[in-house]
Amino acid sequence: MPHNHAHHDHEGHDKHAGHSVSMFRDKFWLSLLLTLPVVFWSQHIQHLLGYEAPSFPGSSWIEPVLGTVIFFYGGMVFLKSAWGELKSKLPGMMTLISLAITVAFVFSVAVELGFDASPLWWELATLVTIMLLGHWIEMRSIASAKGALKELAKLLPDTATRLVDGERKEVRVDQLSPGDRVLVRPGERVPVDGTITDGESSVNEAMITGESEPVSKRKGDEVIAGTVNGEGSLRVEVAQTGDDTRLSGIMRLVAEAQDSKSRSQVLADRAARWLTAVAIGAALITLTVWWLVGASINFTVVRVVTVLVIACPHALGLAVPLVVAISTSMGASSGLLVRDRRGLEEARNLNAVIFDKTGTLTLGEFRVVSTHVTEGWSDAQALRIAASVEAESEHPIARGIVETARDRDLAYPEARDFQNITGKGVVATVNGQEYRMGGPAMVEEVEVSDALRRAAEEAGENARTAIYLIEGGTAVALFAVADAIRDASFEAIKALHARGIEVAMLTGDSRAVADAVARELGIDRVFAEVLPEDKADKVKELQAQGATVAMVGDGVNDAPALATADVGVAIGAGTDVAVEAGHIVLVRSDPRDIPRIVALSAATRRKMLQNLWWAAGYNIVALPLAAGAAYAWGIVLSPAVGAVLMSASTIIVALNAQLLRRVDLEG
Repeated sequence: MPHNHAHHDHEGHDKHAGHSVSMFRDKFWLSLLLTLPVVFWSQHIQHLLGYEAPSFPGSSWIEPVLGTVIFFYGGMVFLKSAWGELKSKLPGMMTLISLAITVAFVFSVAVELGFDASPLWWELATLVTIMLLGHWIEMRSIASAKGALKELAKLLPDTATRLVDGERKEVRVDQLSPGDRVLVRPGERVPVDGTITDGESSVNEAMITGESEPVSKRKGDEVIAGTVNGEGSLRVEVAQTGDDTRLSGIMRLVAEAQDSKSRSQVLADRAARWLTAVAIGAALITLTVWWLVGASINFTVVRVVTVLVIACPHALGLAVPLVVAISTSMGASSGLLVRDRRGLEEARNLNAVIFDKTGTLTLGEFRVVSTHVTEGWSDAQALRIAASVEAESEHPIARGIVETARDRDLAYPEARDFQNITGKGVVATVNGQEYRMGGPAMVEEVEVSDALRRAAEEAGENARTAIYLIEGGTAVALFAVADAIRDASFEAIKALHARGIEVAMLTGDSRAVADAVARELGIDRVFAEVLPEDKADKVKELQAQGATVAMVGDGVNDAPALATADVGVAIGAGTDVAVEAGHIVLVRSDPRDIPRIVALSAATRRKMLQNLWWAAGYNIVALPLAAGAAYAWGIVLSPAVGAVLMSASTIIVALNAQLLRRVDLEG
């Protein structure tokens, strides 16, 4: 499907391309060391603080020499980036910083060459140093958000034990290819996606599926790269390695999401561009007004430099990317993979959610949903015997009965003499007693109590299959079997209703089955007997009524509907992370993640707006002060104070973005 992937647009090229955290850190510390003597020997500071710096031959050169070194060593990173901005005709933050430090440098050099004014060396030095500090903090914050990817990468082992003709050989994981056999020892991480050919163990898959309980695995089961093997040794046939594994798929989605541009991002870029224009305009007005008023050239240039410094939209540039990066990595650690930022942005506006029924709200597998027994029997006892009788049957309903006993940790004895009675059911001997199991055809000549008959009718009304357990000539228990609703579905729908969101269900099942599930879950609207190709039309139907719609499905035949919805959520990505249609991919098959997405979306938006307001609002106050508007009252900002204020505003925005991590997505 054609996704207009935002990361294809190079509109806002990365101003930090090629920059690293350590580079800014080193430049900051060295510039700080060089700045201290410049400030200490500055005439202005000496006069201000009333001390006299020691004078010796060459002491007058301390400021210009160190100031020049700071300008080229510390400032070059800004100048280079500004050149990139100007070349792409998108002047922004770096252009502003470069303009401010270049004006200060050229003016100071002119003073050293004989122009009658006070140089701005200390302002230049402190400005560069503080800018470097701001960028170091910014880079650190961005790096820590991208740390989510590094954490995921750490989950993949570098080496694996390959089995060739019974020989064990340690090889690098990238040397493995599909079809190879590897040995996974107890406690090791699984190096590849593959199928178990031999061995039994339990595997902790929490890092992929979010499911905390270890999953028991035996021959024929699949294992996922990055998960941790438990107590048994496993031999695994390689299916996918390296970039094709699910974990790499997850990492790709996280990286894509962090790069994908969103509306808010575009908004911030536009604001930064406006601010650049406003700053340069304000600087020109400041220059003109003070010159016309007859202020000294020295005073005027200091005002212009301060205006340019204050206006640096650092905080603005940080306001959105940081929130984006943090919300993406928060989502990833909660099992919500954001493929397209626009889906997450839209989620806060949802007023209708459509769930695909099978496999999403339900397990997609049969389970016993209610048990009715005659006197002298308990539910557990009846289920034990039933599981024994059905253990060898391949029928989905029989499998559902056996799985229910397993889910409830009921040990069941082994049956003997199992046989199928075509069209009726099965018969087997358990503990020396013969039992039969089957539907209505099986109980035609059998004694059935009124209570069991009523239970069977009720099961029929709720579109459930009734299976009897027969001992001798009497029906002793009745099991109502249906596609079991996930426990999490009840909570998910309650949480969505609490947010005022309408819940609809879409299914190919019959109206009776659909209504039974909808009644139990409290669903507002049911679309039953819908063909896969018509699912997208149902989404459009709700959109036509003015709703912002999320579609939640397992991505197999739901792709067109997921793509059509305002927010497409592909669920159960543990089976295939490359669900291409959804805006958001859920690692777990947990419908409760839908209200979590809405909560994350609302919190992310709130933080972005707070940051944008803070970043822009601070300029509204600071710019006039920098230009000298309050000079008559004796209030003037120096460039260094301007730089401090600007960095403070950046730090506040960075800290505010970090507060997003404290948002409780369950709320």
